Amino acid sequence: MEDADLPAFVSGLGLPGLVDIHVHFMPERVLRKVWAYFDTVPPAHGMSWPVQYRQDEQERLAILRKLGVVAHPALVYPHKPGMAQWLNGWCREFRGAVPSGTFYPEPGVREYVRAALDDGAWVFKSHLQVGDYDPTDPLLDEVWGMLAEAGAPVVCHCGGGPFPGRFTGPGPIGAVLARHPRLRLVVAHCGSPEYGDFLDLAARYPNVHLDTTMAFTDFLDRYAPFPADLLPRLLDLGDRVVLGSDFPNIPYPYAHQIDALVRLGLGDAWLRGVLHDNGARLIGDRPGGRHEIV
Repeated sequence: MEDADLPAFVSGLGLPGLVDIHVHFMPERVLRKVWAYFDTVPPAHGMSWPVQYRQDEQERLAILRKLGVVAHPALVYPHKPGMAQWLNGWCREFRGAVPSGTFYPEPGVREYVRAALDDGAWVFKSHLQVGDYDPTDPLLDEVWGMLAEAGAPVVCHCGGGPFPGRFTGPGPIGAVLARHPRLRLVVAHCGSPEYGDFLDLAARYPNVHLDTTMAFTDFLDRYAPFPADLLPRLLDLGDRVVLGSDFPNIPYPYAHQIDALVRLGLGDAWLRGVLHDNGARLIGDRPGGRHEIV
């Protein structure tokens, strides 16, 4: 499947478009640093990660529309103190995405997350690998509680792929869920490579979702293939598997993620849920008012 094939394929499934929970838009100088990281660090670990979509911001928004993506966040994340509030301010002004936000364990985090929620931020991003922070840090306890109370989805890179961090894996984020069981946690990359452990968390907590970002693709299968014996559990998870892509920071065409999901052979009903319906419900279901998702 190629990018140009996607609109016809999606229409053939009877869907109005794709809802992608894992899309990155960032301040330009931050995004350039992210691209520089992918250009230089992965080869040292035996990887090659040629970012496919390096166009400017408006061109990337147009590409998503052309691909048939009808809703997505603008995921941002800090790697040090003092960044998150500034990133939230940038997100507040960004147009073309579901309102988004982020946070970091630092003084004032409760106040600026509360302000972001009040300003309409809905999908939040937590990156435990890049941020290198413990999600159980006491500074974040009220933040997790606020997000759980609001019902706001939190897309969290908590798995150990592609390189494990000090606070990745199911243990630290599992401790957060034990304290805040209503949290709408979206486990990025299906929890790669600890797939089974994160499926266990999803079975235990009814608001835990898995996003498909890079999972099942030829690229990730070289390093952390999804075990075939876990596929029935993925099917059983039903409406809590959501499409994620990592656009624009992917080393292959966008359509390959969709093709990889088709190749799983889990059926059209499952695909319709993953590609649109589950994400539309997760993003659109905001207490006190819905985001309009096609």
